Amino acid sequence: MVILMEVNIVSPEQNLPLERAFVVSIVIRSFKGRKDVEVHLYRPVWDRSEENHHKWDMIISQLPGQIQRDLEKSRHVVMESFTIEERDQLVDYLKERYSQKLRLISSAPLSFPVPGGLMPLSMMPENENQGRIRFERIPNYTLPFPVHGFYDLSAHAPILTGEET
Repeated sequence: MVILMEVNIVSPEQNLPLERAFVVSIVIRSFKGRKDVEVHLYRPVWDRSEENHHKWDMIISQLPGQIQRDLEKSRHVVMESFTIEERDQLVDYLKERYSQKLRLISSAPLSFPVPGGLMPLSMMPENENQGRIRFERIPNYTLPFPVHGFYDLSAHAPILTGEET
């Protein structure tokens, strides 16, 4: 039996204000007793000097009275995203390594300007339902950059055994 995995890559409809602008998510068929678990992938680290090369006032929208901490969070959202080259490397890696385990790989560009105050994936709390996959810790990881994935099990149905159906 051949299990098909869908790959959905959305191209930008306009010129992007910077190269680091692509988000990637996957849907894992079966994960921690749940089915079709959506995992949002992100870069957990980056060279802080890279942040100095961007015109943030054109990348992040600021509302009147918005505090600097909210704008910093949105900066992190952008910096956690992937360049098109990183995205392509990541998608190829996932297709090669996890094709039987994934139902979907999807990617799209961020919408600009990014609203101030968004919560970056790296700051999302971990608990009994929410957690992270640290791909670079998995044996035979081959990407030249670390990738983490954030998931929320409470958003997904449990896998039913034959006795429960």
